[in-house]
Amino acid sequence: MTEGVQTSPAFTKRVFSGIQPTGHLTLGNYLGALKRFAEVQEQDYETIFCIVDQHAITATLQDPAALARATRELTAGFIASGIDPEKSVLFNQSQVAEHAQLAWIFNCVARMGWMQRMTQWKDKAGKNSQNASLGLFAYPALMAADILVYHATHVPVGEDQKQHVELTRDIATKFNHDYGVDFFPIAEPVIEGAATRVMSLRDGSKKMSKSDPSDMSRINMTDDADTIASKIRKARTDPDALPSEAKGLEDRAEARNLVNIYAALSDQSVEDVLRDVGGKQFSEFKPMLSDLAVAKLSPISTEMARLMEHQDEIDTILRKGAEQARAIAAPILSRTYEIIGMVR
Repeated sequence: MTEGVQTSPAFTKRVFSGIQPTGHLTLGNYLGALKRFAEVQEQDYETIFCIVDQHAITATLQDPAALARATRELTAGFIASGIDPEKSVLFNQSQVAEHAQLAWIFNCVARMGWMQRMTQWKDKAGKNSQNASLGLFAYPALMAADILVYHATHVPVGEDQKQHVELTRDIATKFNHDYGVDFFPIAEPVIEGAATRVMSLRDGSKKMSKSDPSDMSRINMTDDADTIASKIRKARTDPDALPSEAKGLEDRAEARNLVNIYAALSDQSVEDVLRDVGGKQFSEFKPMLSDLAVAKLSPISTEMARLMEHQDEIDTILRKGAEQARAIAAPILSRTYEIIGMVR
């Protein structure tokens, strides 16, 4: 423990979250992240949102042109979904070097055993872990740096990322303990809403994914109205009528998924939705869901398309956001070095 570096900052209420620019945005990204980000932006928080392009190269080699396009398309998705660059900091991770610099410090704080317990490491590396990249293994330390380089206090995440936020808390706790400081906040994961985990339209037991081979398994945020309607019409269901209470969905994964999506799009609870649609067959419910989805998503896809025709506008927003992000991150990284004893 180092003497003479005690500090007790009053942490600003600050939200940080990010999305990888890999593949097209899906309805799952919108309901589980972007829609919630836009809502948080209007609350009593400073909000920082990031296109985490450094994370995007941890698992597979990315085509450079495709990565650049996906970064801009994701930025367009953020803005079209309601993220206002005048209210929130919006940038891509690789423009702010402090993320990688703090990640190295956290690589030295985190323990091998912690990393080996990460569920996503086990899932993505599988039996071929010896050929997985070191970046994939160290991914959680970079995610911890993404959060803590801004002293973020709240992190909106899906259930699948909650373990990584818990590791971020462990890293912050160990750093503070080792150096006898109260420097890094213990960030809180924020998991809420009816559809924080949107499932595949073809298999209600699997998460809706950009990487699923079947395009019919997901609704892309770039899909037009006819495609959205077709995918919902063909979504897997079961032959029974919808129940009037949530308990009736417990063993009906596909039915539960569609009701959850309707609830999230309509800003209702599942219970409220079922009070209205209980007893209906899917032949009646799917058109209702289709109309709702088209009404909510079509304006977003239209605005994304407009923005993608003006990529210089997107690049300007990202550069400005990176400057704002560095203004927050640089002093925090500098103080981290001072606490450790690194001469500046």
